[in-house]
Amino acid sequence: MTQSHVPVPPLNRANAKRMRKNMTDAERKLWHELRAHRLMGLGFRRQYPIRNYIADFACPARRLIVEIDGSHHADDGTAARDLSRTKTLESDGWTVLRFWNDDVLRDIDNVCQHIVTVACPEEFDDRT
Repeated sequence: MTQSHVPVPPLNRANAKRMRKNMTDAERKLWHELRAHRLMGLGFRRQYPIRNYIADFACPARRLIVEIDGSHHADDGTAARDLSRTKTLESDGWTVLRFWNDDVLRDIDNVCQHIVTVACPEEFDDRT
């Protein structure tokens, strides 16, 4: 089932809007690189509602989600929920990338390079 055929609960839309106003430092830093098609012309949306979830960043055209995780995502319960969420989104055809806050804050260039490599594999295919 594609995302456009799965209704987004109104509460999720409201929460996404609230979250856009309260981004973490890492989310703000990555958004600066992603917004306005700055990264290889890819169109990203922030705090994008999909099903019962809100993705930190999503590129609908490439079916790519980028999640920025704080240290609480290392807890067993949170990690298990993240894994379940990733499996659900992947079953809908999305690719999910996860980065730690610290990776974004300390090494934004490599984070962006990894995103581009996954989003645009044709740019890095040696066989072409």
